[in-house]
Amino acid sequence: MKYGEKEIQEFNINNTENFWPNEHKKNYTINIELPEFMCLCPRSGYPDFATIKIAYEPHEKVIELKALKLYINSFMYRHISHENSANEIYDTLSSRLKPKSMKLVADFNPRGNVHTVIEIDSENN
Repeated sequence: MKYGEKEIQEFNINNTENFWPNEHKKNYTINIELPEFMCLCPRSGYPDFATIKIAYEPHEKVIELKALKLYINSFMYRHISHENSANEIYDTLSSRLKPKSMKLVADFNPRGNVHTVIEIDSENN
């Protein structure tokens, strides 16, 4: 196993070192785009690819970007639906960061003539 694969498979998003104190009290938004998301279809095992966009207004914590990269990359080995992957990412980040607001868009590449976009917004929950 290559060192990168090992790092991804052993990664735990819940470790405290993955979240840093927000040193700024003003309101601001962090926009992150992750264009190489991959997971495996739970039915066929075929790969599904997506661009994940996360926008959040931090409160007391921000996520360390390498930690986010490793977390997102950990899905490449998992059989999980579009809906479940988007909701799991949103729920995990929301529960750990407790942001003032957060929006996640999971824009999956078309496969079999179907294009799925999942949006989860704290303003609607």
